[in-house]
Amino acid sequence: MTRIDPLKGTHTPPRRKVLISGASIAGPALAFWLNRYGFAVTVVEKAGALRGGGYPIDVRGTALEVVRRMGILPRLKDARIDLRRLTFLGGDGGEVASVAPHTVTGGVAGRDIEVRRGDLTDALHTAVRDDVEFLFNDAVETLDQSGHGVDVTFRGGSRRTFDMVFGADGLHSRTREFLFGPEAQFHRYLGYCFAGFTMRNTFGLSHELMMWNTPGRAAALYAVEDNDEVHAFLNFAHQEPPFDAFRNPEAQRDLVATVFADAEWEVPGMLAAMRDADDLFFDGVSQIRMPRWSSGRVALVGDAAYSPSFLTGQGSSLALVGAYMLAGSLADRDHTAGFAAYERNTREFVTLNQELVREGDAALFPTTARALEQRNAILRNLGAMPSTEGRPAHSALTLPEFMPTT
Repeated sequence: MTRIDPLKGTHTPPRRKVLISGASIAGPALAFWLNRYGFAVTVVEKAGALRGGGYPIDVRGTALEVVRRMGILPRLKDARIDLRRLTFLGGDGGEVASVAPHTVTGGVAGRDIEVRRGDLTDALHTAVRDDVEFLFNDAVETLDQSGHGVDVTFRGGSRRTFDMVFGADGLHSRTREFLFGPEAQFHRYLGYCFAGFTMRNTFGLSHELMMWNTPGRAAALYAVEDNDEVHAFLNFAHQEPPFDAFRNPEAQRDLVATVFADAEWEVPGMLAAMRDADDLFFDGVSQIRMPRWSSGRVALVGDAAYSPSFLTGQGSSLALVGAYMLAGSLADRDHTAGFAAYERNTREFVTLNQELVREGDAALFPTTARALEQRNAILRNLGAMPSTEGRPAHSALTLPEFMPTT
């Protein structure tokens, strides 16, 4: 069915209706571009509202061009975190090296942007909220592709039909499970677990990160600003994913406390703060590796399709770039051709960034005494971690111009 443009008196195709599950980073970014290309977009989010605050994240390389084209780069620059120093400590708490942040992150000083996760999600939402329907405190309960669209039943009880559905619902995506089955077949565990939470800044830290290491263990305190709160991180090597702890906060706290029981420096106080923290986030350090990112009229984007893990520093950037590439690939194509183009033109970039870290091989978190000493020697003598030759992975894709924007 076509509709008549009352001003021109001509028939124009109806807007394709699409649903995006997830309102963190990939979801609103995808919504922005799909709306720009003429789609009628609905975003559903299981949380009751946007998640504010949160730990710092990076926007680097190709992703900077995405946010520039979205018009939110100035806002992100205003919210940028001014991290001035990274200090590495040995097992006894003594200083190993103090370096400029970009020498370790692989970023470009003065160009890359680090912001609180909540500042990025808020900027994305603000850019699209007036043009897109948001459904908070709801979720997709069932998907049925048996007809000429996707019939969706929502957890709240309503039912609607969409031309396409997109899963932007993170590492543990339910949309992916609907389409392809259990996560385990795509989950590539990298040999580490981590716990993150906030605690009082009783250390006098300001605009800096301090990291304590022994083989297979790391504790970090990150003071984003000069205030009374710091982000605390406890990262450790663990041979197998602790599946029994993933849905049990007390088991998570017990596991972390056991691993760090004999640790020095500020770790005992961090463990005590973790016990009382109301924002503890615990997970395995993993990637999602999939042979394809779509099935029928449903496609995945961001961590749901290709989580690179936080060890690469590229999760948010891949989500932004992937959203741009997916929407643009559909701008003048049907779902079959569009999804194929999305994978064809994005997969190499995704793979390059996922390959920045391999199992048990994170440069900042050595698992053996020898590897730790090698890392420390590099930090002392060079002030920079080894880098790959040629174009950095985070800038390895030049964004195409899919169609004029307004």
